[in-house]
Amino acid sequence: MAAGLLAGCGGGGGKKTETAAGGRPALDPAKTYTVTMKTNEGEFAFSLDVKDSPNTTASFASLVNKGFFDGLTFHRIVPGFVIQGGDPNGNGTGGPGYTTVDVPPSGAQYTKGVVAMAKGGNEPPGSAGSQFFVVTGDDARLPADYALLGKVTSGLDVVEKIGTLGDANEQPTERVVIAKATLSES
Repeated sequence: MAAGLLAGCGGGGGKKTETAAGGRPALDPAKTYTVTMKTNEGEFAFSLDVKDSPNTTASFASLVNKGFFDGLTFHRIVPGFVIQGGDPNGNGTGGPGYTTVDVPPSGAQYTKGVVAMAKGGNEPPGSAGSQFFVVTGDDARLPADYALLGKVTSGLDVVEKIGTLGDANEQPTERVVIAKATLSES
């Protein structure tokens, strides 16, 4: 299953790579930022990991504030593994037109509730566009190649429910739509 996470999950279809936040305002590491995803299956929220992924979180926050995720679907659902969304094409090939890079710590673990960025198999570790995944299994046993975005802080039951709505081909059995993504800080 891990190989499937690598294929076709790129951030920008070969577009520009940025190692910095690329003009997007950096997030203050002294603050806590929370993204709330309202879906047709319920609501979940996750805190952003500004410390480990400053470029990725700044980009993701900017995309949330622009309404980028509103109306997008979870296009890939692998029961007991991950749910994946954030693709404007809805098929695993789209992104925002650029890629950021935050190489994750060597000991990064992708356990239940961890939110990380999907990437193409040919992209370097830590590459990120707009596609993200939430781990629904106890431990996805992935290598430390995926930029850490954050951790679910509420609504894990909703994430787990969405995680049951996939088939053997990793396709949703029901359409799961992100109605609205919002960002708050404290």
